[in-house]
Amino acid sequence: MVLHTMSQTVVLGVIGSDAHVVGITILEQAFSAAGFDVINLGVQTSQEEFAEAAVAHDAEAVLVSSLYGHAEQDCQGFHEVLEDAGVDAVTYIGGNLAVGQDEFERTRRTFRRLGFDRVFDSETDPEDAIAALREDLQIRPTESERATISS
Repeated sequence: MVLHTMSQTVVLGVIGSDAHVVGITILEQAFSAAGFDVINLGVQTSQEEFAEAAVAHDAEAVLVSSLYGHAEQDCQGFHEVLEDAGVDAVTYIGGNLAVGQDEFERTRRTFRRLGFDRVFDSETDPEDAIAALREDLQIRPTESERATISS
């Protein structure tokens, strides 16, 4: 008999030629502590590597980090690559997504057009992303967590 755990898998990585590792290390720790299975692809991850990992681990979410300001070019065609690989996952992107002090709402619209479900700026607290993901995946507290909350 196969036991299915309730933990959800997220694939996390830094896209393109970005080599900023601190942010995803913090995210990995935060999402792991929140009960997610985290597949950390590390830095300089290609679109194809995200897609392959999402398929291999049957991920519910793909979290893309980018801090060097070139995310828009790195993410051109990203959702087509995921689609072609058969990935059906929530997609988030966050970080310092555009060079210069751009108006973030414009940046958000750009990445929504590119297909991302949610777009976060570099000031976002990991807890906010975790709360958003729980909402998007409709994760409810477990029986034991509910018992703790209501007592």
